[in-house]
Amino acid sequence: MIVPDLGILERALGYSFGDRALLEQALTHRSSGQKNNERLEFLGDSIVNLFIAESLYHQFPECNEGELTLARSELVCGKTLAGLARSIELKHHLRLGSGELKSGGSDRDSILADAFEAILGAIYLDGGSEAVFGCAHRLYQQLLAGIDPANQQRDPKSQLQEVLQSRGEPLPEYRVITITGEPHRQHFIVECYLRGIDSSVRGEGGSRRDAEKRAASRLLAQLGVTDG
Repeated sequence: MIVPDLGILERALGYSFGDRALLEQALTHRSSGQKNNERLEFLGDSIVNLFIAESLYHQFPECNEGELTLARSELVCGKTLAGLARSIELKHHLRLGSGELKSGGSDRDSILADAFEAILGAIYLDGGSEAVFGCAHRLYQQLLAGIDPANQQRDPKSQLQEVLQSRGEPLPEYRVITITGEPHRQHFIVECYLRGIDSSVRGEGGSRRDAEKRAASRLLAQLGVTDG
């Protein structure tokens, strides 16, 4: 197997590592070895949340907390992180176990997003906060320029929680009913249950999060609330 030149990835990131071992670890999925990227991912998750929160705070001084929170959620979600990972062709540099390789793991959103966060964690350890924030700014520049917190659509799960709290009702419970399909193409059925009014609906999707959102959206409709 041809090992991709890490210099190509460093140029895409706009950052050269002093300690290449950190970058190698950030690219290593748990299926490929014990010294994997999970701890770096933990660190990178906090870094990207802080970077986005600070960026939005300064960029949109007129927006309230709720608007900024919704915008941040959009910018740090797995789909967005996976998109950024694809923009630097990260899949060509991932180190996966044979099972993950065969099942298409190098192009799976969750694996790409985790590795992207791990790389940010590795940059922070290698070069400090100025280096990692500079890299994050370059990668996020276009997304930050195009986002409008005041016009972000509310997540149906968040909206459902707000409605129930305003009515003094217990918060919803989400239960996974079934998971079917191959690891790289799973299908989830999730039930959203309201204990206070003994009501439940189900949602389906390609991820647990998507299924929960669809269930919450249907329950909002059942409660007579427009989703959005």
